[in-house]
Amino acid sequence: MLAGLVRRDVPWEQVTVWQVDERVAPDGDPARNAGLLDVLPLRHAQVRLMPVTARHLSSAVRRYAAGLPERFDVVHLGMGDDGHTASWPPGDPVIDSPSAVALCGPYNGFVRMTLTPPVVNAARHRLVLAPGAAKAGPMRRWLLEDRLLPIQRVRRTATVVVIDAAAAAQLPAASPPT
Repeated sequence: MLAGLVRRDVPWEQVTVWQVDERVAPDGDPARNAGLLDVLPLRHAQVRLMPVTARHLSSAVRRYAAGLPERFDVVHLGMGDDGHTASWPPGDPVIDSPSAVALCGPYNGFVRMTLTPPVVNAARHRLVLAPGAAKAGPMRRWLLEDRLLPIQRVRRTATVVVIDAAAAAQLPAASPPT
């Protein structure tokens, strides 16, 4: 998606990108999300990476939160095969954190730093990109309001969901107009 966005007429000099979530792993680790941002035509100062390599993560969380803008224009999210988004794993208390930025417990091998639901939902817009057959079940459950899915905490108003045919395979068919 980001590579496609680069081909659009975007005033890149006016863009600042903040990470929504990141795995606590060394710089350059292929598991990190930071590398996905390399395709964007941004100067170093326009990219705010989560400080996941800091020695004291709790202090790093507070520093990142203190630098957040008052409100994001757009928050880009994905959805995992288990219905998580950002780094809000199923059953993790991070989803109820009162802080703007928090750490989730170990999930798929990594502790993660994440924006929390109040920050994501305060954005002017949200974009959820969830392609692939593995997303079909969770997408159906989300859209039918399964409260057990972490992504259910994402505000639906001003949220655009982008899926492909495989991810839409289990959605109820629309009724033809009468």
